[in-house]
Amino acid sequence: MPVRRKIIVLAPGSRYNAAMSIPYGPILIVEDVPNVLELLEVTLKFKGYPVVTAMNGQEALDVIQREHPAMIISDILMPRMDGFTLAHNLRKDPRSSQIPLIFLSATYLNSDDKAFAMSLGAARFLEKPIDTEEFLLTIAEVLTMDYDQHVQPMDEEEFYTRYRERLESKLKHKNTQIARTERLLHTLPDDQKPAFQALLEQVISDRDEIQSELDELHKILSQIKDEG
Repeated sequence: MPVRRKIIVLAPGSRYNAAMSIPYGPILIVEDVPNVLELLEVTLKFKGYPVVTAMNGQEALDVIQREHPAMIISDILMPRMDGFTLAHNLRKDPRSSQIPLIFLSATYLNSDDKAFAMSLGAARFLEKPIDTEEFLLTIAEVLTMDYDQHVQPMDEEEFYTRYRERLESKLKHKNTQIARTERLLHTLPDDQKPAFQALLEQVISDRDEIQSELDELHKILSQIKDEG
């Protein structure tokens, strides 16, 4: 079925100030950090884009069934269902397999992480904190390109095995970061400690979330092997 398209004119003064033909449907933002979610939503709405939101991959799948978004912008490290698993589920379903997906991440930044993200059918990968101009340019480019993605979905064992490798790498990095920050805290004057203590707490929270996801992946892989 041909994709219906509409014309949108972006705000005057923007470097993207031109009539663009884009698919019908809102942009879905999937982000679990409220202030980041709000920033992305306000930025896109200011430029005239319709926006819907979700705070994890499971919520996103529910929204997709109702809203049929023209694009998905997703964080990766999230509770309940992360961005990688969301992408895997999108590509398995013919109803969502052709929706362009942009990943945003402050955690999955090395070349192997990005290669895995792109193998799941992502159109682009942007690092946090985002540069607003680059972000908007990327949105415009992806919405106006002829997106005909034919990524063959990975089988379950391949996906979860490759994802486990990414999580194990992230867990090692987070544990190293925690150890370094804890050592640094002992050497800092008292007036500088609160900022680094807050950083340490965030890194520990990220580490615990990664460990929880890794534990769940081990269970899934064990079940797959038992069934095979």
